[in-house]
Amino acid sequence: MNGNDSLGKRKFKRSRSHFADRITADGQDGWPVEAGRYRLVVSLACPWASRALVVRRLLGLEDALSLAVTDPIQDDRSWRFTLDPDDRDPVLGIRYLSEAYDARETGYPGGVSVPAIVDVPTGKLVTNDFPQLTLDLMTEWTALHRAGAPDLYPEPLRDEIDAVMEDVYRDVNNGVYRAGFAAKQSDYEDAYRDVFARLDALSERLAGQRYLVGDTITEADIRLFTTLVRFDAVYHGHFKCNRNKLTEDPVLWAYTRDLFQTPGFGDTVDFDHIKRHYYEVHTGINPTAIVPLGPDLSGWETPHGRERLGGRPFGDGTPPAPR
Repeated sequence: MNGNDSLGKRKFKRSRSHFADRITADGQDGWPVEAGRYRLVVSLACPWASRALVVRRLLGLEDALSLAVTDPIQDDRSWRFTLDPDDRDPVLGIRYLSEAYDARETGYPGGVSVPAIVDVPTGKLVTNDFPQLTLDLMTEWTALHRAGAPDLYPEPLRDEIDAVMEDVYRDVNNGVYRAGFAAKQSDYEDAYRDVFARLDALSERLAGQRYLVGDTITEADIRLFTTLVRFDAVYHGHFKCNRNKLTEDPVLWAYTRDLFQTPGFGDTVDFDHIKRHYYEVHTGINPTAIVPLGPDLSGWETPHGRERLGGRPFGDGTPPAPR
């Protein structure tokens, strides 16, 4: 049985990352930063994985950290490499991400999640700790950053960034899932209210400043962006977060378009993967697996006007090279 059939039938609770080893400059967990040694596995559908994609691109880590992209449609063994020849990842040689989990811990009982970083020489999973993963790419992989890489987690602002990210995670990033996978009306309504109360507060905050913290793009913006960019396509309808669409909030719509049009953001987004994954995989809440044709995506490249607020997207750094 596909475990996704049970979504919406029991109280939703996000699992903690089971494999929390860190890849660090000093290799304190046994995994030293090393160019070419590790492979980042993502789904273009997943907002948590998309954070890692944006960070990898902004920091110029493409050559140092190779990338595997899974099929957006899972089966009973979860994430699979059916987009690659012979249905195998060409570097790891595996058909399913679960094989890297099994290589790390035989009989691991938990779910198989992305983003994940795999040690190429051994084929073992290193980490699926999505919150720490991007922070380590920013702070531990600095020797491999491109020239001109921006500082996405500036030390003087970390306390404020952390506080903003905690609110965004609880009420927005995870809040939409609490609403979408709620098994009781009261759980859904609580999550719905949390989502829109936080979005209202963020809209007010961003009405007078271009970015969430300081005058440059930080990890806080990346974490908010990956939920907002999916909002109208999947969370508004599929997850019943339907008080209003993103496009109906002038501030948040302009803010998200501003980021979308910034190199490293929109060029990592795949709306086809996003829509097919949510609507086809979450059969517990969409048993027909019908994928809607909308929404209209033509507005993403329209002028946003956020430049009037000032700000320097990359601070003292530079944008990544065009794709």
